[in-house]
Amino acid sequence: QLQLVESGGGLVQPGGSLRLACVASGFTLNYHFIAWFRQAPGKDREGVSCISARGGSTNYADSVKGRFTISRDNAKNTVYLQMSSLKPEDTAVYYCAALRSFGQAMCELTSRYDLWGQGTQVTVSS
Repeated sequence: QLQLVESGGGLVQPGGSLRLACVASGFTLNYHFIAWFRQAPGKDREGVSCISARGGSTNYADSVKGRFTISRDNAKNTVYLQMSSLKPEDTAVYYCAALRSFGQAMCELTSRYDLWGQGTQVTVSS
């Protein structure tokens, strides 16, 4: 019943852009932190970015700062990850995840997110 679904992944050349979307169903995202994680083959899962319930606070991994932008549209029950200047090292399965904010203003990538999407593949290659 509670579900997150990612979309927008695909194959893109280095330097290109993709916009990922995470749509919630069965609940509203208004009171949730949302985070994007990624996992490449043979590597640990990496927290990419997170956004607070109202969108006023965001965090980014150092590896994506200045290139990725997380945003949310609570009216559409959707969180986005705009990825620009993509590099081959960005190749991974990207997952979105939700966590109740319980009134906290700031999200953290080290938090244990409870609800996860199925993932969407992003491949950056020439």
